[in-house]
Amino acid sequence: MKPFLIAAALLAIDSLISPAAELTPYQQMGREIYRELIETDTSHSKGDTTKAAELLARRFRAEGFADQDIQVIGPAATNRNLVVRFRGTGAKPPVVLLAHLDVVEARREDWSFDPFKLTEKDGYFYGRGTSDDKDGATTLAAALLRLRQENFQPDRDLILALTAGEEGGSDVYNGVEWLLANHRQLVSGAFCLNADAGGVEKRNGKRLLYAVQAAEKIYQSYKLEAKAPGGHSSKPTPDNPIYRLARGLIRLSEYQFPIQLSEITRGYFAKMAEIETGEIANAMKGILREPPDPNAIKVLSASTAYNPLLRTTAVATLFQAGHAENALPQTARATVNCRLLPGDTAENVLNTLRRVMADDQISITPIKPAKPSPASPLTTEVLGAIEQAKEKLWPGLPVVPEMETGATDGLSFREIGIPTYGITGTAEDLDDVRAHGKDERMGVQDFYNALEFEYQLIKTVASQK
Repeated sequence: MKPFLIAAALLAIDSLISPAAELTPYQQMGREIYRELIETDTSHSKGDTTKAAELLARRFRAEGFADQDIQVIGPAATNRNLVVRFRGTGAKPPVVLLAHLDVVEARREDWSFDPFKLTEKDGYFYGRGTSDDKDGATTLAAALLRLRQENFQPDRDLILALTAGEEGGSDVYNGVEWLLANHRQLVSGAFCLNADAGGVEKRNGKRLLYAVQAAEKIYQSYKLEAKAPGGHSSKPTPDNPIYRLARGLIRLSEYQFPIQLSEITRGYFAKMAEIETGEIANAMKGILREPPDPNAIKVLSASTAYNPLLRTTAVATLFQAGHAENALPQTARATVNCRLLPGDTAENVLNTLRRVMADDQISITPIKPAKPSPASPLTTEVLGAIEQAKEKLWPGLPVVPEMETGATDGLSFREIGIPTYGITGTAEDLDDVRAHGKDERMGVQDFYNALEFEYQLIKTVASQK
């Protein structure tokens, strides 16, 4: 008996006792995968990403995927990655489908609900990972399972990579970096579709656009340090490293890096100018002029949402100083976190920080080497497939290129020359972002829309003429 028919029979029974009976068999499968992943704790402190990977691996085995095409691998027993290959005709090169299985920490006492139980309430699914990124892992996996159930034959191999370690931590390896370093042949493709970025953006329940993340900023932190001989606090000296470093940080807080627009951010502001209204819309038009309108720079620079799209940013995030309350400090340290525009360099930012500090007694050292993340080209193949899939769910919704101001695992693929695009199917409320926070949630209908979107997108990408 075919899986969809079995599911339909189960739905008929469930209809007497469960609201979920109104779901299609595909939605029912997706919801069950979502529940399994949310209710598997994959946080770094006490979770088990391997368990989540094995739960999905069993589903792929049950659908007839060959054992050699299902890999649960990684150097840590409880932090392994799942890689599944859906074999195609080979007429086109493979495509990588990326999401991560791990989540940030969540404590029950901080939440209104159990963070590791899928709770449906008032039109939302609540639980850790509902929006970052178990929604992405679910929708990609469910789409491949559905295509296999339909005996779909893709023109190219589809490589599903659901990884560990994306959320970071000093003692946690990064799954994508490890796979690319040790098993690149398993996850190498013409391009990568990343379900951890992009997607529908909405406000007050209204869909505004579908964002395609084609670039992201480069993460780089610096250690700033000032030293002095110290002494007894009853005899202050003018050479106090706390004051010295504080003065430099105040100068940094008043500095802004120059504006640099790219093809992607120009496209973003051009589209957003048609969606936004009033002063913001006028500023977006003004920023595209040559030279940019000074008032437009002022308006957009005042926005925490739009300012990071204009320039590299630097902000102090940590400060440590002194060793006793009755002693003059001998050392003051600060961490400054920078997010570099694609094309900017860590060396240029380092020189800028030194110039802004204007004090050669403040040492500035990169904490780790920056990883370059060149922007991905806006190709017809990718944007055309997104447009086709999007039209089936949200006709007329504009598709807008986007630069991520944060960081995703997509940077590791871009770093080695594999173009990567953020294409999540779920929606984000611009005024209610709860990823990493209390009561993380996803709209119920937004989740079911995402199931269908990713299915349509992957099918289109795998069979385009």
